[in-house]
Amino acid sequence: MLEARAEILTRNFCLLGGLLVASGVLAQEPVGPQTSSPPPVAPVQKAQSGAPHEPILVPAGTRLAVALENGISTRSAKAGDSLYFHTVFPVTENNRIVIPVGSYLRGSLLESKRPGRIKGKGEFRLRLETLIFPNGYTVNLLAVPRSADTGGKETTDPEGKVTGGGGKGKDAGTVATTTVTGAGIGAIAGGGKGAGIGAGIGGLIGLGAILLTRGPEAELPRGTTLDIVLERDLPLDARMVQFTNTGREQPITPPPMRPQ
Repeated sequence: MLEARAEILTRNFCLLGGLLVASGVLAQEPVGPQTSSPPPVAPVQKAQSGAPHEPILVPAGTRLAVALENGISTRSAKAGDSLYFHTVFPVTENNRIVIPVGSYLRGSLLESKRPGRIKGKGEFRLRLETLIFPNGYTVNLLAVPRSADTGGKETTDPEGKVTGGGGKGKDAGTVATTTVTGAGIGAIAGGGKGAGIGAGIGGLIGLGAILLTRGPEAELPRGTTLDIVLERDLPLDARMVQFTNTGREQPITPPPMRPQ
């Protein structure tokens, strides 16, 4: 009798377990065709890039240190010639490099004038017009030189004009030398009177030499460093001023020593 009841309880327990399993499967997999659309899936948010989008404005008056890639001389320069530079010191705004070392600049000669034989100094005027970043980003600008480390006597003005040194001292020395030489020759030839005549002839020779030669040319040798100034504000696209290579100054052949 007890064995029969135990067997009935076992069968009932197995039947109950089977019903529970079946009900779970039916709850997960509904029978019949699906008549409603599945619940919407929330879109995956794309990771935002860390590049800031605030505008970058390099103000007028900012100074850039640049080096000249091709030399300039009034002996051969003419208006319209292209000039090439590269930056040798970075420019920063809000603790961030916005113009790195190794950026390139292109400019042009606006005018060039050779020194005269009697008076007038050699001079030329230039401006910088294009800035190219190491990543290729290119913008227009307007900048002019304010100083140049030439090693000579060239000077600059606020309009971007470079003027060579004068030759008055050299000319006076030429006249004096030829005058003294002529006086010595005249003294040997004709005594005191001959010295005066010889001095006059020597002075004329010295003046003729001056009339046949020009004064010193205005020159900026290759490798000259210049301090240039932005003439107007320079807006930059913050998305483009994103570079891991901040640039390195490329070594260039130093210019030859200029005679003193």
